[in-house]
Amino acid sequence: MTVDVTRRAPLADQAALFASLAPGLVVAERPFLTQLTVRVREGHDAVGAALGVPLPVRPCTFTSGTGPFGAVDVLWLGPDEWLVLGGPGVAEPAETALREAIGLGAVTDTSAQRTTVHLAGPAVRDVLAHGCAIDLDPAVSPPGTCVQTLLARTGIVLLVREHDEFTVLVRQSFAPYFAAWLADAAAEYTEERP
Repeated sequence: MTVDVTRRAPLADQAALFASLAPGLVVAERPFLTQLTVRVREGHDAVGAALGVPLPVRPCTFTSGTGPFGAVDVLWLGPDEWLVLGGPGVAEPAETALREAIGLGAVTDTSAQRTTVHLAGPAVRDVLAHGCAIDLDPAVSPPGTCVQTLLARTGIVLLVREHDEFTVLVRQSFAPYFAAWLADAAAEYTEERP
């Protein structure tokens, strides 16, 4: 008996829905990203050196850069907890390098836990405001901000990339609900299309 192990993106069926959203809103799933949860109290510099990207030291921020595992974002999730986001397929070598870099701590591959959705456009802040209690005004949440919060009663991690550009990490089991909510929240910004 042969088992089909083809990976399927959680929002693969939503591409047409995302394309039909408001002209001022661009939505794209970025599935299968590497996600490593790092818990460490000491040795921050060694972890940063292994990644080629320093760990953020300010709460609710993230750092970005390119290192031995390609483009990487490192998110501050708590006083001794970070989430490393990298491209697909680098989980194993990055996890090995991080384990070697830290003395006392833990590295856990959480890549299968969430999918990643890129949101951009002039309507994105207004759409997100429909279900997010975080103040997304650029003066309060400038680029480089990341928070764990609820969006329409769904736990997410939200990264503010640029003025009108965000990344949302949503649990895979909630991804279809998130897509449906997003379409509903964006409906008032959708203009009639020919």
